[in-house]
Amino acid sequence: MKRILIIAAIGACLGAFGQSPDALKKIEAAKIALITERLELSPKQAEKFWPIYREYGQQRKEIRRDFDQARRTFDPNQATEEENKKMLEMANKVKDQQLKLEREYSDRILKVITSRQLNNLRKAESDFKEMLLKRIRAQQRQRQNQKRNGERLKNRRN
Repeated sequence: MKRILIIAAIGACLGAFGQSPDALKKIEAAKIALITERLELSPKQAEKFWPIYREYGQQRKEIRRDFDQARRTFDPNQATEEENKKMLEMANKVKDQQLKLEREYSDRILKVITSRQLNNLRKAESDFKEMLLKRIRAQQRQRQNQKRNGERLKNRRN
């Protein structure tokens, strides 16, 4: 039952995606619901877990920010050999930082939840991303189909 509610929440979030400034908040709420369900957090664990997890998420974003900005403007086909090497070095540095951060926060989180719950957390995050991507792709297909159908109707009228 909870799984159905979470999937429905994701669907509702994506329906608002791009239309509402609250869409990201709704997606985050659905993610929290899924993680809470999968980890079976006690109230005491949840109280300690969520501040650490949010901090971890913020740190991950900060690590990726500069790399994502550089990658947006980077074209490997137009870049020099030196620029390509710098981009590879930057990517490796980001991966190293992410691994270090994951180890640090895993240690902190393990003081609050069990190792089983931590493994379930990784799986829940992965499952959430997969569900979100499936929903986004389905919505894109639906929009494309609606556009095609609209064009077909228009052509029939002409």
